[in-house]
Amino acid sequence: MTEKSVTEKNMRSDWLSESLFSGDVAFITGAGSGINQGIAQMFAAHGAKVVIVGRRQEKLDETCELIRKAGGEAMGISADVRDLEAMSAAAEQGAKAYGPYTLVVAGAAGNFMAPFDKISSNGFSSVVDIDLKGTFHTLKAASAHFAESNVRCLAITAPQSQMAMPMQSHVCAAKAGVDMLIKTLSLEWGRKGVRINALSPGFVEGTVGGDLVSAGQGDNIKRLLPLNRFASVKEMAQMATVMVSPLTAYLTGQVVALDGGISLLGPAGMMGAAGG
Repeated sequence: MTEKSVTEKNMRSDWLSESLFSGDVAFITGAGSGINQGIAQMFAAHGAKVVIVGRRQEKLDETCELIRKAGGEAMGISADVRDLEAMSAAAEQGAKAYGPYTLVVAGAAGNFMAPFDKISSNGFSSVVDIDLKGTFHTLKAASAHFAESNVRCLAITAPQSQMAMPMQSHVCAAKAGVDMLIKTLSLEWGRKGVRINALSPGFVEGTVGGDLVSAGQGDNIKRLLPLNRFASVKEMAQMATVMVSPLTAYLTGQVVALDGGISLLGPAGMMGAAGG
């Protein structure tokens, strides 16, 4: 075997090994579908035991079945991210079953398209409660069961956290809060051996959020994007894996955009994506 082939083999075993997350326990919210379902599957494929949380037990069961069929280990617990008591009970149940958490993904999200003057107080609160408070509740509940070292946390944010987008004032406000929460916790938790970052997807094919925001405008939005296409759930799961892997051991407090370049277009690009 040549030196080059040995190096390539070692790189493959380090990066693609099923044991990448061997011994890890993951706590993931919003994993009944979409990006977070993909992340749960990817983490389990690399050896992590996965605790997934969401409101609909049947969706969680579907995700767990996908993981088990692939040879992974997972359990689904129904709880609402807006309810800290329910989330704390879910986190405790998962930790009792699998052990302390080393991987945490706060991924639950809510969205709808509406101009500011048509958003009710309840509607605004609903998105803030799911996106921002849901992230807080996920991290708060899981932190009571953190492992003693090498804990890696990830929140799912969005380009709206840093760029204004018409019809999305509620989401822009909630996701901006998520970004600052992550940055603040990176300062508070760093000395405890906890890394925490945020992944900012753009338009992702076949997800509820992506389909909602791009409704009827898919081809037009793709023409705006530098890469001229939407992302896949698999690509998001791969980036999430990178961000909690040993490959990024010095990364914390950062928002990483995997958005096909839409964030480079600024607010004008977001207006175009919203049909403005």
